[in-house]
Amino acid sequence: MANSNEQGKGAGSNQKAGESGSGKGTSKRGFAAMNEEQQREIASKGGQAAHQKGTAHEFDSEEARRAGQKGGEAVSRNRVHMAEIGRKGGESRQSAQRANESRNNMAARGGGTGQQGGKDEDEKG
Repeated sequence: MANSNEQGKGAGSNQKAGESGSGKGTSKRGFAAMNEEQQREIASKGGQAAHQKGTAHEFDSEEARRAGQKGGEAVSRNRVHMAEIGRKGGESRQSAQRANESRNNMAARGGGTGQQGGKDEDEKG
């Protein structure tokens, strides 16, 4: 009998886990339900308590540099991610170059805001 109850509980918890994963019918609870201001206030109290207790950790500049370097190395191991970043950078650079060329061409032609029309009329008449 106890065995069947455990199975029933397990099935129910699996169903709830599935529901929360789908994003349908779930509501935020606890800390997640609070607005940002309330979350910040609570987090700040935790930080203050850690400092008072002496267990808080503050990075010095060298330690922060090493941590950032370590994170950068971890990210750069993901070749797909790095390729995506490079592709986006190339696209951005290419579009910036095209925009500059377009501006330069417009300036060489005398702009595109009616100035060119005035020149054509002068040349014809």
